[in-house]
Amino acid sequence: MSMPFILLLVGILTVVGGIIRFKLHAFLALTLAALIVGLFTPRDLLIKHFHLEKGETLQDAEKLADKNVGTRVAEGFGRTSAKIGILIAMAAIIGTCLMESGGALRIVRSFLAFLGEKRAPEALTGSSFLLGIPIFFDTLFYLMIPLARALAAQTRKNYVLYVMAIVAGGAMTHSLVPPTPGPLVVAGELGVDLGRMIVGGILVGLVGMTGAFAYARWFNANHPIELRGNSNEKESKFLRLAETPNEQLPSLLSSIAPILVPVLLLASKSLLLQFSESLQAKGLGGLLDVFILLGDKNIALTLGALLALRQLFKSKLSSRLDLSESVKSSLQGAGVIILITGMGGAFGGILQQTSLGLEVSNFVSNQELGSLAVLIVAYFTTSVIRIAQGSATVAMVTSIGIVGGLVEQGLGIHPVYLALAIGCGAKPIPWMNDSGFWVVGKLSGFTEAETFKTFSIVIALQGICGGIAVLALAYFFPNFLF
Repeated sequence: MSMPFILLLVGILTVVGGIIRFKLHAFLALTLAALIVGLFTPRDLLIKHFHLEKGETLQDAEKLADKNVGTRVAEGFGRTSAKIGILIAMAAIIGTCLMESGGALRIVRSFLAFLGEKRAPEALTGSSFLLGIPIFFDTLFYLMIPLARALAAQTRKNYVLYVMAIVAGGAMTHSLVPPTPGPLVVAGELGVDLGRMIVGGILVGLVGMTGAFAYARWFNANHPIELRGNSNEKESKFLRLAETPNEQLPSLLSSIAPILVPVLLLASKSLLLQFSESLQAKGLGGLLDVFILLGDKNIALTLGALLALRQLFKSKLSSRLDLSESVKSSLQGAGVIILITGMGGAFGGILQQTSLGLEVSNFVSNQELGSLAVLIVAYFTTSVIRIAQGSATVAMVTSIGIVGGLVEQGLGIHPVYLALAIGCGAKPIPWMNDSGFWVVGKLSGFTEAETFKTFSIVIALQGICGGIAVLALAYFFPNFLF
């Protein structure tokens, strides 16, 4: 086994062992792994990485290789944080404001009103899919489970279907659509335009969601689970929110705007850049410049956050004091996520400095693996790390350090597909080392066996169906849709 692969194994064991065996916070486990791998990386491998992979002159590569490991880790942390810090903070503000202003509840109720009671499972799935873009899954489930309970009490059936419908929609965007941390880091490290990542993530996510929802319907028809009593302080808070009259909720337009405006701005910028020459020729360069400015990822998400804050400010469910506390709470939560994803990016960078990218590229070339096979390698690499340590985000940021070097070696397909393959690979198979497993199981009143048959299988099917969709898109549209 070559030295880069030995260092990779040491790094993964440090992360997994630190989280599972010693119960370390993910940030500390990733920090230790980055320092250990960086410390034991030979100087000749560092020079090889900077010279052959990064294109530096031999003299500059030697200077970069002579930097101490602490500096290299800190620089990697800084680079990743610069890419994702503002985005995660703004996404956290959007999510918190949507929850506390009643905007998220308005979106769900609008789906239910449009589709009707008979299509309530589809309404829960669709609204969860949309809300999963700015709201972290655990928080989203806290919001949605009172609605599932209320629907089950009203219809006296389909409780397990309602629960699985929420999971099928809400968990899908978590690994595929920015600004959630995992896909945000992966897109940044691969240099993938966020507009393309969002469009690709939504398309692949819809396929994964559909496959998972089909299983949810089958399971509900063959293995129904009755509504069971369950309560805790956080769920009771959202249960009270679920009883809010429609008159006190914001309008659907103002509720959906904080999500829709950033997505449209990012996608519009990506699309218009494809026609920049023709727009310039027609004298529309000024319009293009406006969209390039507004479509900047940091500006687009900031505009979304301002719209969300405006909604919370005008909400009948909160006061101005609540506004200040909501922002404070959301930023505190965002800070932890930024630390984890920033250090995950640093760890990935340290792994790449071992010349791992060249080793993986040589392996792929020697095995005569095509572009689609590379996507499969990335998929299963991420899955193994996810199964081992439980966190989808940690799995994604670790995997990008292993396979990210392939982009510089040439894939033969658009790198967005590598990002999507990693996102789908972060799905199979969640079990008892995953926090979402316990959140869904305990709040739903399911036993551990029932949680595995419902939550775990639904998430796994999301990854499998999504992975197939990525391969299909890469085969038929190797240069992406636009």
